[in-house]
Amino acid sequence: MEKQSLLYEGKAKRLYETEDENLLVAEFKDDLTAGNAAKKGSEEGKGALNCKISTQLFALLEKGGIKTHLVKTLDDNNQLIKAVKIIPIEVVVRNIATGSLTKRLGIKDGTELPFTLVEFYYKDDSLNDPIINDQHCIMMDLVKSESDLEELKRLGREINVIMKRFFAERRLSLVDFKVEFGVDAEGNILLSDEISPDSCRFWDMDTNEKLDKDIFRQDLGNVKVAYEEVLRRILK
Repeated sequence: MEKQSLLYEGKAKRLYETEDENLLVAEFKDDLTAGNAAKKGSEEGKGALNCKISTQLFALLEKGGIKTHLVKTLDDNNQLIKAVKIIPIEVVVRNIATGSLTKRLGIKDGTELPFTLVEFYYKDDSLNDPIINDQHCIMMDLVKSESDLEELKRLGREINVIMKRFFAERRLSLVDFKVEFGVDAEGNILLSDEISPDSCRFWDMDTNEKLDKDIFRQDLGNVKVAYEEVLRRILK
């Protein structure tokens, strides 16, 4: 399956059409951004690492019953995926307080939450991806019904259960993560985009060392080394 016209370019990936209207090629980029691209950079090999990590995690979730848009990995940087209409809601799942949650609510950084918290954010860079609630989603016609929102929450929690256990076995805390979903031609809601250290926070259980995009956000060290360590543990 070969790339044809460029369909879309985002901060981390390019999407290309193929000869099959129901299939696209997703190319993972080496670009790094933070704060809605207020801070930019690049790390050679980062795209390939995220492609490998996302491939492994999507396979893990498929085994756990989560339907995804991934068809197969084509090479180091490219995946063949099902064409979907992205639901413009970022589903953020949190186990430990950090980042924007601590800033908004004053919860001490590193506090383990009493239950898994699921939040919705409106996927719109021009508005800085604001946090939204269920009524906002319905009012703005982001989904068809409240049952769709409940399905997004259910899927977020199920993904969390599978990944939290998986990473705990590898001595990594799954602090929080962002996932996106899309609707395919048959109306199925599929996990889309990617799951990688760009979209998850991982802390080493023994040292609390950060092994995710916060390394770039906070100038903590070498991004590629951290992502390589995450992949090494995934493949353990």
